[in-house]
Amino acid sequence: MKVAITGKGGVGKTTFASTLCRLYAAEGRTVLAADVDPDANLGLALGFSEEEVNAIVPISKMRKLVEERTGANAANKFFKLNPQVSDIPDTYAKEINGVKLLVMGTVETGGSGCVCPEHVMLKAILSSLVFRKDDVVVMDMEAGLEHLGRGTASMMDQFVVVIEPGARSIQTYGKVKELAADLGITKVRVVANKVRGPEDEEFIRARIPEEDLLGFIHYNAEVIDADRNGKSPYDFSPAAVEEIRAIKAKMDAEK
Repeated sequence: MKVAITGKGGVGKTTFASTLCRLYAAEGRTVLAADVDPDANLGLALGFSEEEVNAIVPISKMRKLVEERTGANAANKFFKLNPQVSDIPDTYAKEINGVKLLVMGTVETGGSGCVCPEHVMLKAILSSLVFRKDDVVVMDMEAGLEHLGRGTASMMDQFVVVIEPGARSIQTYGKVKELAADLGITKVRVVANKVRGPEDEEFIRARIPEEDLLGFIHYNAEVIDADRNGKSPYDFSPAAVEEIRAIKAKMDAEK
């Protein structure tokens, strides 16, 4: 199972991604979680402490590693566009609760369309993850699928947009679906989070095609308490875990 999870900031995609990872790990599966969101906080949601998370160096900040793999340095303006990266997930991932976490980081460039060694490195790693055929790979993305090239995207099993009951969140789903279509992907699924009751469910159902809707995660104070305490929602909210378990079962059935 290879899953890319996206959505607007604050909708709860990291809660969903981390719980999904923990559920697969509880089944004895080998799980690799890739934090691709510039606002990286997947580590806390998986169960790492703040001190442990702060000690993790994102791949994009490992300058010596990037130089070594791409051949780029101050004296060499040319670099490899297909660096060897297949060993990086196992070498640099940090493990907790049966989940290996790889923090990708982000690349700050002066202009759009800039291709730099760090960008090439991150894209190569993302591409390599889809070839880990015996592993579950969950990518916690930022809103959009621009990170994934056509070849990488076509090999993903699921694209999941986490939304909340609101017009802006629905709009994000529409944009992601357009981007996915540009990559040749027609199957984009939706998880509705922070749902307060039947009125919110009706709002979602009226705007999301039935075949795209994986399920609902209802508003839950226990999830908020987990975030406040810097803990994994998997350990704080049995109700949320069961709702996500049902969503996971539907995802597994569709694979």
